[in-house]
Amino acid sequence: MPKAELHVHVEGTLEPEMMLKLAKRNSIGLKYNSVEEIEAAYNFSDLQDFLDVYYEGLKVLIREEDFYDLTMAYLEKAHSQNVLHTEVFFDPQAHLRRGIEFKTFFDGIWGAMKDAEKKLGITAKPIMCFLRDLDEGSAIKTFKEALVHKKEIIAVGLDSAELGNPPSKFQEVFADAIKEGFLTVAHAGEEGPPSYIWEAIRLLHVSRIDHGVHAVDDPELVEYLARTQIPLTMCPLSNLKLKVVESLKDHPLKTLMDYGVVVTVNSDDPAYFGGYVNENYLAISKALELTKGEIIQLAKNSFNASFMPPQEKENFVSKIDEYVKSKG
Repeated sequence: MPKAELHVHVEGTLEPEMMLKLAKRNSIGLKYNSVEEIEAAYNFSDLQDFLDVYYEGLKVLIREEDFYDLTMAYLEKAHSQNVLHTEVFFDPQAHLRRGIEFKTFFDGIWGAMKDAEKKLGITAKPIMCFLRDLDEGSAIKTFKEALVHKKEIIAVGLDSAELGNPPSKFQEVFADAIKEGFLTVAHAGEEGPPSYIWEAIRLLHVSRIDHGVHAVDDPELVEYLARTQIPLTMCPLSNLKLKVVESLKDHPLKTLMDYGVVVTVNSDDPAYFGGYVNENYLAISKALELTKGEIIQLAKNSFNASFMPPQEKENFVSKIDEYVKSKG
């Protein structure tokens, strides 16, 4: 079925095979010597455990062509799963602090996005995320450096270690971003409490909440999300792998849908969490026994929650109706 993906970290699409290939190409020493060793490290106990492995993998991304190859590999995979549009996170600070110039990684990512649109027909837009475990001064400095790419970057976001790093920590840089015309999103309520989601809405003025699993713990918040139609970009396999939920049967996606919240299905860091967007749809549909109508609604939500112009959203949603009609 046609769909969009709105919550995927380009650095989190680094498959073990590519990690080893780029390590060899760039003469980078890793803790791991084989695909099997890398996969064995994917037995995460929590978000921080994952981030430790994730940042080890980033060491192999050095040159523009590395970022190009990484992004293109993801876009080819997404295209193979009938993703027609994607809004992709990237983490500048994770590369800048390694001495990689902004132009190097951004030109690689953006170059692949432009080429994929020409070759595959998939549209892609970058969302620049700030690392919440760093201070706001670092985020502000990074934001100023990114302004040269203002026309290409569609939004700014907030990711990395959530607990102890509430959205309120980043009010100034998000206010600056809004003044410059950027849309805003933020990871909130993955491991953090519902109060983090409220902060993202009230203080950072986000258009979407990334994850939002713990929204279900606050009835007033659920009612607010349903009334305002602020979407949640949920990532079932990620939540399972990082033990945000013990079982996908416990996942609040269907409950939130039943209350009228706009929910979407996404892959987050698919190379690390065992599946791209289709695998996430299949896993959550099976676990929660979603109806055909609910699955169709999730796909429509993915386009409606995107940052595309209204007419483009309508055009893509109509493709879902055509697809469903063709299947009878």
